[in-house]
Amino acid sequence: MSINIQTKVGFGACGAMIVAAGAITASINFLDLHMQKTPIYPVGNRQVSSIPDQSSGWAQVGSDQVMEAEIVETLGTENYVSRHYYRTRNEDPQNPIVLDFHAAYYTGMIDTVPHVPERCFVGGGLQQGGFSREMELTMDTSSWRVDSSVPTEFAGLNGKIYTVRLSNDPKESDAPGTRIRLPRGVGPDSPIKMRVSEFIDTDSESKLYAGYFFIANGGTKANANDVRQLAFNLEDDYAYFLKVQVTGRTFDSFEDFADASGEFLGEILGEIMRCVPDWVDVQTGDYPPDNPRALINQAEAND
Repeated sequence: MSINIQTKVGFGACGAMIVAAGAITASINFLDLHMQKTPIYPVGNRQVSSIPDQSSGWAQVGSDQVMEAEIVETLGTENYVSRHYYRTRNEDPQNPIVLDFHAAYYTGMIDTVPHVPERCFVGGGLQQGGFSREMELTMDTSSWRVDSSVPTEFAGLNGKIYTVRLSNDPKESDAPGTRIRLPRGVGPDSPIKMRVSEFIDTDSESKLYAGYFFIANGGTKANANDVRQLAFNLEDDYAYFLKVQVTGRTFDSFEDFADASGEFLGEILGEIMRCVPDWVDVQTGDYPPDNPRALINQAEAND
């Protein structure tokens, strides 16, 4: 029986693809790469809406925004919070400093595209004024301490994981005085960076500043294009990211907005971190209870 040359080429191409697919699968298994990500939640599935409605210098005004079902579907998660805070100290009552705070938690979805102001605000009719900037957030770090219990291999490039102490005031935390780990790479000398944009309401000619960053798989990113790489690291079993966003109209410049944002976010950063998994515990296999790394790390320790 004869087989024409085209059929032979076809069989050859298929064979090459099968061999290549087998090699890829073998490489994935050998390198312990995880193409499918398992959803993961913080202890007790703590929701971002549990972030306190007041801190030492800020307090919520009004109620949490409840989005309509179709908006929640577009947002892509039901674990979100949107609310307004005003600065409670040293303010002109007639001209309060107000920030709109929004946070949204996502997990296990490798194809998720974060909703960010540059897309959503412009799509909603605002005009972006100039280029966005990545700005360092100035926070009060006086209560930050190095966690010496963290193994070096899980501490990031600077070799340190810091903790922050939650407020001692029970009105500002339901776990007063507790220490909470911060993301790797974040410390007194390495502040969180936030991407800030200016928008113009063409109807009123008023300015709106918006800034955001992401906490993902134990680290932070200020760019939506980078968060996927961080959250969906092929060596990780799990994937999550939390978008943290603030907006405000009562500011004259990028710098004024970033200063207020850093002050506010610094006061609730520990509470924000309670709404994501402790990534050190994930890496060591201590959390969640069915974490496959527990057996792997135990085996490596016994070698």
